[in-house]
Amino acid sequence: MCIVDNYVLWMLGTFHGRCSINLSIHRDKLQKHGVCIRVLGDLTLLPLDIQKLIAQAVLETRIYSKCFLNVCFAYTSRNEIANAVREAAWGVQEGLLEPSDVSESLIDQCLYTSKSTDPDLLIRTSGEVRLSDFLLWQTSHTCLVFQSVLWPEYTFWNLCEAVLRYQYNHSAIQKAKETQLEESSKLQMERDLTWVQEKLWHMEQDLGNNDKPFCQKLLQQCRASREERTKKFLQALERKQWNHLQDLCST
Repeated sequence: MCIVDNYVLWMLGTFHGRCSINLSIHRDKLQKHGVCIRVLGDLTLLPLDIQKLIAQAVLETRIYSKCFLNVCFAYTSRNEIANAVREAAWGVQEGLLEPSDVSESLIDQCLYTSKSTDPDLLIRTSGEVRLSDFLLWQTSHTCLVFQSVLWPEYTFWNLCEAVLRYQYNHSAIQKAKETQLEESSKLQMERDLTWVQEKLWHMEQDLGNNDKPFCQKLLQQCRASREERTKKFLQALERKQWNHLQDLCST
């Protein structure tokens, strides 16, 4: 039996012309169902009044946690990845991070989607066989199902077919995830060992002549320092993002 504590819903939106949003109409429903709205994308591409409305919706619903509605608006995956790299570079420039701290895991935490888990199943309808620059990073271990049916004609049985495909491939997907985690851990260990070797070199000591407890202590120091820097950087990044939304609301 599977118990679902909360739901994460994904929507891909396109902006054509001007539109109006009245959050007050849906405020009671959002509060009743505990819906947290997250708008993911390059909001600077939108008109200022739309940016302000989006900022208001995100700020007012950020305290809810029963259901998460991720709206990808003015979004492309390549832009998201490029922005994550810029954020990491900002952290290094500000002295919050060391260049060696930048890793796949850190970039993952700088993405627009960092507050959400990666999708388990992605369904592409209408006979399209491409992802259209949507969640390219996040779907590396996602079951992709391409179906010819048009979205307005999508039925419960089409969904059942997609779920069955996911169940059939679940074991292979989980194995791929575990392999990727092992490889990431191995790479991080290699980077930590390189840091220890450089530390010993600056101390004019040879790694082979040091006892194991001393090397282990250096490794622990390396990990603790990196984790502390990463924590402070992510906190600073989150403050910067929330401050930007608050500034939009006050303009």
